[in-house]
Amino acid sequence: MIANTAFLAALTVFLLIVWLAEELSFLAPYKVALFRLHGAVIGGATLLVFLNLCALYYGLARWLFLRDTGRKLTHVDRQLIQSEAVHQDLPVELWSARR
Repeated sequence: MIANTAFLAALTVFLLIVWLAEELSFLAPYKVALFRLHGAVIGGATLLVFLNLCALYYGLARWLFLRDTGRKLTHVDRQLIQSEAVHQDLPVELWSARR
C-alpha cells in the first residue's frame, strides 16, 4: 500500500510540475538564475508537497480499504474457534489450540 501511495503522489507531483511549467513559461529566460539562487528552496518545497501527498493518500487508502477489517477478522476468529468450522482443510495445529 505504501508503494501505491508513493507512486500516486509522485504522479500527482509530476502533473503539478508540468502544469506549473506551462503556466510560468514567461519565466523561461530566467530559469538558470532562478534554479541557481532558489533551487534548494524549490526542491525542498517539491519534496514537502510529495511527502504531504503521500501521507494524504496513505490515510485515504487506509480509511477506504481497511474500513471493516476488524469486523472481518472477528468473524474469521469466531469460525476458527468452533470445532465444526468451515475451515476443515486447515491443519489441526492452527485451530485446535483455540478451544
